[in-house]
Amino acid sequence: MHNYTFAEVEVGKPLTVQRTLTGADVELLSFAAGLVDAFALDEAGEPVPLDSVQAVGAESLIAHLVNRRLPGAGSTIVAQQFDFVGTMRAGDAVSATVTPIAKDPGSHRVTLECLVAGPTGEAILKGRVTAIAPAARIEQTDTAPTEIIFRRNDAFTRLLKRGARGAPVVTAVVHPCDRDSLLGPIEAMRRGLIEPVLVGPEAKIRAVAQAEGIDLGSLRIVPVEHSHAAAAKAVEMARSGEVEALMKGSLHTDELMAAVVSREGGLRTSRRISHVFLMDVPAYPRLLLVTDAAVNIAPDVTTKADIAQNAIDLAKVLGIEQPRVAVLAAVETVNPAMSATVDAAMLCKMADRGQITGGLVDGPLAFDNAVSEEAARIKKIVSPVAGKADILLVPDLEAGNMVAKQLQYLAGADSAGIVLGARVPIVLTSRADSVRTRLASAAVMKLVAESRRTALGQPVVASAGSAPGPGSGKP
Repeated sequence: MHNYTFAEVEVGKPLTVQRTLTGADVELLSFAAGLVDAFALDEAGEPVPLDSVQAVGAESLIAHLVNRRLPGAGSTIVAQQFDFVGTMRAGDAVSATVTPIAKDPGSHRVTLECLVAGPTGEAILKGRVTAIAPAARIEQTDTAPTEIIFRRNDAFTRLLKRGARGAPVVTAVVHPCDRDSLLGPIEAMRRGLIEPVLVGPEAKIRAVAQAEGIDLGSLRIVPVEHSHAAAAKAVEMARSGEVEALMKGSLHTDELMAAVVSREGGLRTSRRISHVFLMDVPAYPRLLLVTDAAVNIAPDVTTKADIAQNAIDLAKVLGIEQPRVAVLAAVETVNPAMSATVDAAMLCKMADRGQITGGLVDGPLAFDNAVSEEAARIKKIVSPVAGKADILLVPDLEAGNMVAKQLQYLAGADSAGIVLGARVPIVLTSRADSVRTRLASAAVMKLVAESRRTALGQPVVASAGSAPGPGSGKP
């Protein structure tokens, strides 16, 4: 996106934007025009579906064109005069046109003739706008979509900014043999998050790169025959310190994790390996960690203690000084017939005795009590965690998966994920992951790798670019 300075605006040269209105467009335009109020309810008090908007709503389309397209960013509308006719309906193909008809060099004012037309070319709005055009050129190549702009809190943007600092983390990308699994790490590299080492069948990797127009340049490729060999080789590289992190490509998660947890040559530590989903939920005022929803199917209380400790350590890396851990169950009272509540009570006592450190642990808590202060107040729950949880420790994988997916698909949450408890952090990407999710996961992986490096007093892993060229496969 770029604007037009006063000097660049050409009198008589129009700009037209066409759009087929959706139901959401009609609702937004109606709201912006002040046409939605308490009278838009039926006799039962339910909202009346909006399928059309009066022509006055088209004023927002013109304001958008002037402020974002012509002259664009940096413009100031100082006068306008419109005539409105008819309505706009969902499904209509609407065109909006602004045409500069006069310029005043002394004031940098531009007068634009404006027209919004319906699907048959009939005028819905016509008139004029006067705007002060910008003097400087403004260009943006990475603009946020509206679903990001209107979030209550945008924790992932802060993560990406933090992750962009410092040297990239040398990361083995395991079997990147399809479009998404190759584009993801390339974009993470472009943003300074990782320095990828591609581990997999070289011919397949290069074929994908060629098909997608990706220039691999001097990226190192470690050639192996198949996905199992890629997982084994990547784990070997992590054990030797050749890479600081692993990122899953187009192989199955089980293949990679089997190599990671192997008792001979794997990446086990004294702590149980677990997965954490990081959820940026629009309706929740803080980053929410959900664990474990991907690795441990039915953890016992000892495993849950490790899962909690992994999540607490991650939260502290992310800047949460004293993470609040809500141990979830269906109810907030201990019931011997419900093992999740008994485990929660045991975990709280373990935290009291220093077996879990660095955070506040409380439970059992039902989901509503964990995330809603109002729900906790109504149920008379007095707790430093209730209603303000940073971490949701779920009873088992099935419950965790449901919680994470519901937050993502019904509450509009962004999600990222990371595996902890191994010698190096591991990102398990999914084919359904968006670019934003993949980047956020890479940013978290980088922060964890940097923290681990600092804790162990280790130097930065040598740049993969200084290793033998692509295709050599040599350490």
